[in-house]
Amino acid sequence: MSVESAIPAPAASGPGPLRTPPLVGGGAPLLGHAWNLVRDPLGFLAALRDHGDLVRIRLGPKTAYAVCDPELVGAMLKNPEYIVGGPLWDTLEVLLGKGVATSNGRLHRRQRRMMQPAFRPERIADYAKVMEEEARATAARWEPGSTVDVGAEMFRTAVRIVSRSLLEVDSIGEKADRISASLHTVFDGLYRRMVLSVGPLYRVPTPANRRFERALADLHAIVDEIVAERRAAGPGPDDLLAELLRATDESGAPISDQEIHDHVVSLVVAGAENVASTLAWAFHLLTEHPEQERRLVEEVNSVAQGRAITFADLGELRHLRNVVTEAMRIRPAAWIFTRRSVAETELGGYRIPADADIVYSVYAMQRDPRSFERHLEFDPDRWNPERASEVPEFAMMPFSVGNRKCPGDHFSLAELALILGTVAPKWRLTPVDETDTGTRIGITLHPKRLVLRAEAR
Repeated sequence: MSVESAIPAPAASGPGPLRTPPLVGGGAPLLGHAWNLVRDPLGFLAALRDHGDLVRIRLGPKTAYAVCDPELVGAMLKNPEYIVGGPLWDTLEVLLGKGVATSNGRLHRRQRRMMQPAFRPERIADYAKVMEEEARATAARWEPGSTVDVGAEMFRTAVRIVSRSLLEVDSIGEKADRISASLHTVFDGLYRRMVLSVGPLYRVPTPANRRFERALADLHAIVDEIVAERRAAGPGPDDLLAELLRATDESGAPISDQEIHDHVVSLVVAGAENVASTLAWAFHLLTEHPEQERRLVEEVNSVAQGRAITFADLGELRHLRNVVTEAMRIRPAAWIFTRRSVAETELGGYRIPADADIVYSVYAMQRDPRSFERHLEFDPDRWNPERASEVPEFAMMPFSVGNRKCPGDHFSLAELALILGTVAPKWRLTPVDETDTGTRIGITLHPKRLVLRAEAR
């Protein structure tokens, strides 16, 4: 199996009476299992598979359904009876609005058709020129012996790439740090709001709530600045923002300023936060596995012969691609997702009532020992063809599947490989005292503080 493999729909379950999924024990009074999702979410979600392929958990007063089996997750994602909704998306709407990430039905289909041309394969080669430039600029910024906040550097690079490629905004450099600071604060706050459904408490003006509201307001203000700057500049490059500015709705009227705003927020969030987090984890994993780092550097040097790699080289860089894929498997950025059933339905022989919230975790699935041999080991060679074919369908889905598959998957894969393959051969990175590679848990996962010393190779 590969990340890009075609994934057939699984066979329907056989006839028979529908069962009620087992209820997981434990939980705290009033909060239920929401307390587990605050205290140790990764451990809790991974342990759910021991209770069954599909189980019930309590999130405050509500019952939610947790899907732990990859085949059932794949069946759910391909079934129109389950829509984007539930605690995650209800919470994310305050950030993403009604953009392509959160919409459903006809609106989602229209929005996806509108954005898809920007991610056609032939466009990726054009975007790759920007990726190559920004990767080289990042590698050139560092000084031998200096300490580098790799997480912050990767976010800045990813913001510049998505903005220059898809939005073409001249002032993005000065906005990148503001976007980074705002997103980290917002994502941390959104996660707690998702699992602790105590909405009125978030209106209390505590320091944490005030920080969250300031960060959210600043992020939306930056996006408004980006759109206003582009409008004022007049006709520009034929990029995704240009498509949005001239797009129309079903009636032929221009889409609203709010819809344009929501799409830009979704692009910046997905195109920067997820890529930056994956790169930070990839660099961390290479510091822990010097043999994999050595192989990656030797492969790049063999292909590039002393120059920086280009998009045209990626087909020859199998180990680099495997490192990227394995980093996405063992350290996914986006790790928890929710869906909502639109009617009473069946999943794996279990009855799912209408309007039920469903939770699944790609972090838990991609570390499932039933799907992956030596599941906790960083092993890029597992993605060589002879071994990858043994991985079950749906066990690896960093970009989702079906009509909700990320339209920018090829864009992101090229970006990840070009940045990692440009920076790693130039710099040997080692941790310093202030490094904290514990997991910072929010809507996405990233190292708490990845400070590394850069030594020229």
